[in-house]
Amino acid sequence: MTVSALVPSSLTREAEDKREATRKLGYVARAATIFRVNRLIVYPDPGGETGRFDGGFVSTVLRYAATPPYLRTEAWGKRDELEYAGILPPLRATSQTGSESNGSGSSRQGIVTEVGPDHRVRVNCGLQHPISLNVPPEMAVEEGERVTVRISSRRPVRAKLVDEPLPGLSVERTDLQAALSREDAGVCIAASRFGDPLTVGRLETLAGRTERDGMTVAFGAPERGLPDILGIEASAIQASSSADGVEEPSAPEDGVEPTDHGFDLWLNTVPDQGSEVVRTEEALFATLASLSLRA
Repeated sequence: MTVSALVPSSLTREAEDKREATRKLGYVARAATIFRVNRLIVYPDPGGETGRFDGGFVSTVLRYAATPPYLRTEAWGKRDELEYAGILPPLRATSQTGSESNGSGSSRQGIVTEVGPDHRVRVNCGLQHPISLNVPPEMAVEEGERVTVRISSRRPVRAKLVDEPLPGLSVERTDLQAALSREDAGVCIAASRFGDPLTVGRLETLAGRTERDGMTVAFGAPERGLPDILGIEASAIQASSSADGVEEPSAPEDGVEPTDHGFDLWLNTVPDQGSEVVRTEEALFATLASLSLRA
């Protein structure tokens, strides 16, 4: 099961300065980590960008936040976008912590610091010193490349390089429609105040499908929701009128047929909101918390 969260490149459009923009992105990364999002995708919204903190800034800060602390200096060095990276809250992602001496099979990100002879490399993976590892025959690695290290013991160190996706949160930049069209997109949900209110009954039937197929949830920007970004009228949104049969998406009677914009349904996860505006980072917490519940 894959969980993807989509946020626009205009995510920090209302931030007064770089410090506030960085803090906002830290909350987004925290929400994605807490609710075990696999992919955090920044999609383009050129019409909403202010020019100060564009998609490049947004994705750089989010990628830095998702990088394990022990790799940040080596992987990023000094960059203008990261001037206030020190205020980012720690993610403490469980998938980025290695096993203790009695642990087994945990995975960590590492970075190749040296490529040597005989298919061996030195890798910094957050242990006391870089470790020397064999490169599997099917892998080809270069100096500076991020790799996945499987650690079975830290005292003494027992580890191996594995040809697997990097553990932890992945941050990407891609088109909205491309993200919704991925084979592992699962249930595609547009989070919007104009969507169908999330109710106990709807969640009960939706939970089974998202747990089985995964989900992709898209969010809008401050004062610029998904209808504005997609260039459609809020009144034209045809949200799903019923989720009673969503377990079988191929059946036309399930009430969750994809819309013209690639979503299975438009969902209001903060019905009867008490504030005129729900910030994007707040919407992530509210939406992902609700959709992580299991029937």
